[in-house]
Amino acid sequence: MKKFAALAIAAALLAACGGHGGSATPPMGSMPQSQAGMGTTKSSSIAEAPAGWANTSTQAIPIVNASDLGVANAAQSITVEVGLQLHNMQQLKDAIAGGQELDDGAFMATYAPTSADVSAVTTYLQGQGFSNISVAPNNLIVSATGSIAQAQTAFNTSIHSFSGGGTSFIANVAPAFVPQSLSGVVVAVLGLNSMQAFKPTPQVTSCQVFGVSSPSQQCLRFYDPATFQKVYDAAGVTPANTTPIAIMAEGNVSPSISDLRLNEQKFGLPQVPVNVVQVGLASPDTAGDGEWTLDMVYSSGIAQNVKAIYIYDTTSLTDSDIANEYNAWVTQHKTKIGNSSFGGCEFFPFLDGSMVLDDEILAQGAVQGMTMFASTGDNGGYCNNFVNTNGAPGGAPFVMYPAASPYIVAVGGTDLFSKADGSYQGENSWEAGGGGLSQFESPPYWEQQTQTVNSAGALLFRGLPDVAMDASIETGAETWGGQAANGACTPCVTGGTSLASPLAAGTWARLQSAHGNRLGFAAVRLYRDFQTHTAGATLTGPPPTAPYGGFHDVLTGSNGLYTAAPGYDYTTGLGSFDIAVMNSQIGN
Repeated sequence: MKKFAALAIAAALLAACGGHGGSATPPMGSMPQSQAGMGTTKSSSIAEAPAGWANTSTQAIPIVNASDLGVANAAQSITVEVGLQLHNMQQLKDAIAGGQELDDGAFMATYAPTSADVSAVTTYLQGQGFSNISVAPNNLIVSATGSIAQAQTAFNTSIHSFSGGGTSFIANVAPAFVPQSLSGVVVAVLGLNSMQAFKPTPQVTSCQVFGVSSPSQQCLRFYDPATFQKVYDAAGVTPANTTPIAIMAEGNVSPSISDLRLNEQKFGLPQVPVNVVQVGLASPDTAGDGEWTLDMVYSSGIAQNVKAIYIYDTTSLTDSDIANEYNAWVTQHKTKIGNSSFGGCEFFPFLDGSMVLDDEILAQGAVQGMTMFASTGDNGGYCNNFVNTNGAPGGAPFVMYPAASPYIVAVGGTDLFSKADGSYQGENSWEAGGGGLSQFESPPYWEQQTQTVNSAGALLFRGLPDVAMDASIETGAETWGGQAANGACTPCVTGGTSLASPLAAGTWARLQSAHGNRLGFAAVRLYRDFQTHTAGATLTGPPPTAPYGGFHDVLTGSNGLYTAAPGYDYTTGLGSFDIAVMNSQIGN
């Protein structure tokens, strides 16, 4: 799983937000909701705005483990992304919960920022000396280029330069404000920091069985696309021939496309048309290529075939670039399914305001019948952006974003076991799979009815994951290519929730094709399936599981903080897919 960079984590923030401690007890107390965005995030606890100014959701970024070099070069050019407020939030939330699917015209007329909102923002930016002003098709983002001096004046903030962790970056050390005339119009100002992503490959090991190297196609306890289809019961379900998918990526994706072709050849898969959608400036970075290869191979692989793959390729994994990438996906209507195998501790997008803006963008996608899947991370029930703890207790008490968004399907991890004939035997919760309760996001209506914690927790905190699929490196996926940790994969075994998320996205693509691409936003349908069924007799495995509607309810295992249990839990959510059973139920 690719991680957001975070050189910013404040002890005061951790103390203020509370924590999960060492048990499955949720954080308690009130969670005042922000009136910005979709109104699902915790209200920002920032200082009162100066006279004549109004708050936004973009707060000061506390920086540690880096040297503060003072005020940034005033003449340096930056691009800001000003996020605007949606209208009729409660009506929009009700529409999503009710499974409505709107076209662009209906969305723009009822929910989008108005032309007057856009005009007020663009006029202000022009008056502050910004240039290259552009407006996104849905009016949610106004982009503009200016100097750091102009940005500091326009948003009454202070931007410093920093050096640390082998990189240099800028960050706003004071909140971003807007004039009172824009209060209720602007929700966030992105681009005031340039923190870049770490670029680890997915969890990769050599192809071995019980510590003994094996010939390339004899890794029998590991899986390839055909065996994933068998173990998750996809036989008889229409391949996703009519359904395209999107992969959220960054950098130079050419090597990933080449490796996709190699994997298609090795696994006997159809060659899927690939289209690159450039969002922002092109980047030569290839550090994430193993990630994007995995996403393409196993989303299309478990689907057996997809109509096309669209790689949304942005410049970097800064929050502002990700917001633009998501907004391009939502407004272009090339696919109804997307996958994001990246994330970071939720506190950072909460602080810089991107959580509020991204939730708006993803909510638009949801009401248009679009579903983004995202991995929940590989540090167990904790969040650690500095060291990969591989499930060991420790780290910050946060879940990962964007998986924490209520308008994303968050995918956790399991250890997957199969019988001698390749059919399903059972699953454990993967010890390193992300999960838990968000400190900043509240749950959507469809999830509130399913969470197992007390009523206060169920109403206050978004639970992760929603579903889970295979992620363990011990039961992972074979991949071929040149982006492994120790040379070329011939093949290698890859795991992590970076694998689980594209498996879930590809499963949904298969279900969509089988139902004429009319299923809409996945989360509402999946929770409804769970809520309208009861658990069947326990399958002994081992490990034991229980059929629960179209899911395998995972009953054992822990992610270091939460433990799998009957029903919904904070390690595997609703469970993993039984594709054939889900296909028979999901359209009802």
